[in-house]
Amino acid sequence: MSDDPDLLSLADELYGLPLPEFTPARDARAKELKGTAPELAARVKALRKASVAAWVVNQLVRHDAAQAEQLLEVGAALREAQESLAADDLRQLTRQRRQLTAAVTVRARGLARERGVKVTPAVADQVEATLTAAMLDAGAAEAVRSGLLVAALAATGVDAVDVSGAVAVPEAIGFTASPVAEEPLPRPELHVVPDPEADLKARRAAQAALDEAESDLEQATRERDEAAAELSDLEARSMQLQSEIEEFRRRVATLEQQLEATDDELADAEDVRAEAEETHAEAVAARDRAAAALERLG
Repeated sequence: MSDDPDLLSLADELYGLPLPEFTPARDARAKELKGTAPELAARVKALRKASVAAWVVNQLVRHDAAQAEQLLEVGAALREAQESLAADDLRQLTRQRRQLTAAVTVRARGLARERGVKVTPAVADQVEATLTAAMLDAGAAEAVRSGLLVAALAATGVDAVDVSGAVAVPEAIGFTASPVAEEPLPRPELHVVPDPEADLKARRAAQAALDEAESDLEQATRERDEAAAELSDLEARSMQLQSEIEEFRRRVATLEQQLEATDDELADAEDVRAEAEETHAEAVAARDRAAAALERLG
């Protein structure tokens, strides 16, 4: 453990804040501690701001701790089970793991959106890669559970994940983020009081809703266009591969025909050679007989 017993609790507090508030809050806490605990103040000041993807995962483990813990527990069970499973069973487990990480990623994006952060497709991919790493690797799972991520994780499924540069402090491994209890919204007291600006407020609210809907539409359009472009690229690649396969098949068929014709020519050539050898043998015998006759006359 660290000689600074309050470092983890301070980090836990800071990395649970909205992303824009992290840096000013960190600097303020470091300044407060500078006079009484200069070493701790220096370590607090050195805490890195999390990437957007890391912040989204940190929010998940705090605001939906049950969902995050379920994913990590399933990952641990899968790691134990896959050592003794056949290839077909492993493929089934892989599909289930992908479905689970995709579902939890959607939940994490929703939590971020509730806190005013719109997660781009690229960031969502990093979030899903981090959750996948946590399911594949025990060290990555500990890093995610800490809620002190500063960078996204990625796993190959073969080598262990290096989490040393992905957590705020080394002591994060083994630490569990403090869950946030979602407080119910207070019930307002209702009074029937005429509002002279009701129409203006309604128009402003409607305009704000329209602006948000248009922003969401723009993002959805971008995501749709990106998906369509990727689909188009894959379709073109598929057509190219199919064309190459057909060309290869035609080439194989031509070669097979050539091989069959060559085999026929080879058989004919063997017959011709056999006949030539027989003729040659007969000619040699005739010559030998003629030579013997000549010798007798001599």
